[in-house]
Amino acid sequence: MNEFVSPVPMPALDAQAPEPYRGIYGMPMFLNVQTHDFDASREFWLRGLGFIDLFSIPGQMTHLRRWAFQDVLLFPGAEPSGTSAGVSFACVLSQLDEIAKRCEELVPGCTSGPREMPWNSRELTVITPENTRVVMTAALPMDPNGQSAAWLREGGFDIPG
Repeated sequence: MNEFVSPVPMPALDAQAPEPYRGIYGMPMFLNVQTHDFDASREFWLRGLGFIDLFSIPGQMTHLRRWAFQDVLLFPGAEPSGTSAGVSFACVLSQLDEIAKRCEELVPGCTSGPREMPWNSRELTVITPENTRVVMTAALPMDPNGQSAAWLREGGFDIPG
């Protein structure tokens, strides 16, 4: 069996985010996002959500990335008619407030949260300029005596503690 090491750090209150990954790989999953205001969307994803511009064809496509396997391709497209796709990206707890602040500076009112979720995470929801619903989700350390651990045990998972 191969040992795969995830780019997502183990849940901890002091977990450190990895740097954006600039390597080239076959992408197992990526999100295609059409936007009616290509420049505004690109700027929002870069400055607000913390992605990097891995590769661009000016005016046609921008390949954005955060950590390994967090890829988004932006394309010019039609005016949105409601919330388009929704996607979740892993982050660490210390990033949530800063992402919310940067996004709110760019587009006031575009965030909700962060809030504690019953599946042992804290999540920030962001609506981007092209109406993509982005959830930045940070895993919380597992409290072996907490409700999340109890639910996992009920589901047959072995949780120490």
